[in-house]
Amino acid sequence: MSARPRLLATDLDGTLLRSDGSLSTRTRDAIAAAAASGVPTLFVTARPPRWLDELAHAVGEHGVAICGNGAFVYDVASRTVSSSRSFDRADIAAVVTDLRAAIPDVAFAVERADGMGREPAYIYAGEFDDGHVVGPFAEIAGSTVGKLLARSAASRPDDFLSLVAQVVGGRVELGFSGAMGLAEMTAPGVTKATGLAAWCDERSIRSSEVWACGDMPNDLPMLAWAGRSFAVANAHPEVLAAATDRISSNDEDGVASLLESFAI
Repeated sequence: MSARPRLLATDLDGTLLRSDGSLSTRTRDAIAAAAASGVPTLFVTARPPRWLDELAHAVGEHGVAICGNGAFVYDVASRTVSSSRSFDRADIAAVVTDLRAAIPDVAFAVERADGMGREPAYIYAGEFDDGHVVGPFAEIAGSTVGKLLARSAASRPDDFLSLVAQVVGGRVELGFSGAMGLAEMTAPGVTKATGLAAWCDERSIRSSEVWACGDMPNDLPMLAWAGRSFAVANAHPEVLAAATDRISSNDEDGVASLLESFAI
């Protein structure tokens, strides 16, 4: 195993960012120092594109982030989605129909290349509200959908996620990034791992040359794909069990300490 990778891929919330959502000065400096020593950092996150603009100063020379659990490659500097991997329209319509039949009060939102759309019943309290589209599902899903979001006010969070999993089967990739009671779905085969693998393949970077950091089950495919994987100390038990290595928590700048080791 190499003493350092060609690329460090990292999740953001709960991993690179502190619990208040901030990027510490230490981490920002560590990203820059690691890049100067030849190891760039690539953000691979469940966040939609619009939630990345505040981190434009930290994305590095490559200027991009893989977001939406692998659905989008976002050029942060120009604020444009350079590529997307979307749902087939007939497939997403069938999934929505079946979920409504099983969970009558379910409400949906979508992440698209051009922003968010949500049904009126979908509860949304995000601080990154960019004037998203509100309307019936046929209207909000009228353009390319990279990520489907579902909530149920009447269901217990764990019960809701279990029922969604039963209904959708293998027709979607069902991810869990830590938001209680939120079902996050991407098209079949669209995960953080496949998004990262495609980006690396374009640059002739092998999986064995990538180290990855994460904290939640939606990070597991990426951690399994990478040559070496790191769970922050605050990670979900499944992630702690699956990762090859463990680092300090997000609030203790665990990823920063790893990055700092590359510049030594």
